[in-house]
Amino acid sequence: MSVFDELVGQGAAVEEILRAALAARRAAPEADRGAELENFAENDNALSRGDLAESVLTGSGLTKGGLAGGELAEHSSAMTHAWLFTGPPGSGRSLAAKTLAAALECTGSTPGCGECASCKAVMADNHPDVTTVSTDLVTIKADDVRAYVAQSYVAPVQGAYRIFIVEDADRMLPRTTNVLLKAIEEPAARTVWMLCTAAVADVLPTIRSRCRNINLVTPSPQDVAQLLTARDGVDPEKALVAAQAAQSHIGVARALATDGAAAALRENTLMTLTVVHSVGEAVLAAQLLTDPEKMYATADSGSERSASAASPASVVPATSAADIMEIEQRRRMQDLGLDPDGRVPAAVKSQVAADAGNVKRRQTRMQRDMLDRELIYIESFFRDVMVKQLGADVPAINADFSAQIDQRAEISTLEQTIAAMDACAKARQRLRANVAPVLAIEAALVQLVQ
Repeated sequence: MSVFDELVGQGAAVEEILRAALAARRAAPEADRGAELENFAENDNALSRGDLAESVLTGSGLTKGGLAGGELAEHSSAMTHAWLFTGPPGSGRSLAAKTLAAALECTGSTPGCGECASCKAVMADNHPDVTTVSTDLVTIKADDVRAYVAQSYVAPVQGAYRIFIVEDADRMLPRTTNVLLKAIEEPAARTVWMLCTAAVADVLPTIRSRCRNINLVTPSPQDVAQLLTARDGVDPEKALVAAQAAQSHIGVARALATDGAAAALRENTLMTLTVVHSVGEAVLAAQLLTDPEKMYATADSGSERSASAASPASVVPATSAADIMEIEQRRRMQDLGLDPDGRVPAAVKSQVAADAGNVKRRQTRMQRDMLDRELIYIESFFRDVMVKQLGADVPAINADFSAQIDQRAEISTLEQTIAAMDACAKARQRLRANVAPVLAIEAALVQLVQ
């Protein structure tokens, strides 16, 4: 078993990662390799011939013949200090970056063996020299990146490289990216930066011109379903439905198959959509779709909120963002050993204020992600309706809602279906432009019923 097993359908990316890892091993000075040199040298000839372990090729779609050892050996420039992993959401950008990190830190006979202590530590996010830069806020802060840049000039503690994986690099504002630019222009000798984003255009030209790009593709639903079955023990039929509903987004597919709340969000979204037939119902449905408590309620919760998820007419006022922020703020005060109802000492007043700002940003991020996912589900529903209206021989995304899709296809025209998909796309743009969520969703639903 290798670190590449979960990187399904990405043969070209795996080949590039293996080439870089092998080049890094050959270029490493003897002093840096230390006790590992003997283990590397023992397998050098096998690597040169391309006789890679079968476990490395499992699930990657590669063959030994496709990785000519001589070609690998000749390209000493295959390794670089800055990488840009791009690809559609769910294709495994962060996982690909992590596998490259594991392959670089690997001490086994084959890069990314998955059996050595270094590989296991990297894949478990527990390696001292591999740092993941991520955020649950709207953007990655410049101060955080500045701290990582300073850390990048410190020699690695245990492995061959000090590696930084920046997830969602598109969440860095230009001023934040400029902080990172200096470290990528003049990196430390044994530091590697890996940026992950959907498209090359998401990062500044000054950054992408200094990075080597590895582009990932969308895996097939069958590959994703097979991964869920093998890794998570999901029933094959359920795994395939989840993979199709997630449009081959591996993370979403796993959540739909194993997390009741994630599955409830999709089901409640599509059920709400199917019962909206008037402008009034669209207005009520918009309130429902923006209420996390209702949308994540599972059918077996036994609560009135869960039962009302499929009916816009039974909407009750949602917990306001201000209430949620107050709860989070009181919890944070208690964690600091302060009385939530008392006076904040001057010494920690700035820290409390900063925490309050982070709570608000975190709440905004969570709401945006939920609404974006809902709009994707709605758009996929109308995509299936359009396929039905065109009579195309294309697999449905929402196969478990085939009856509702057939009904919608019969009562609407192709022009109306396309207009509905455009309304979803416009709503997503409005949310990114900070339009009030209820208004953006309401406008989209009104367009759908009209």
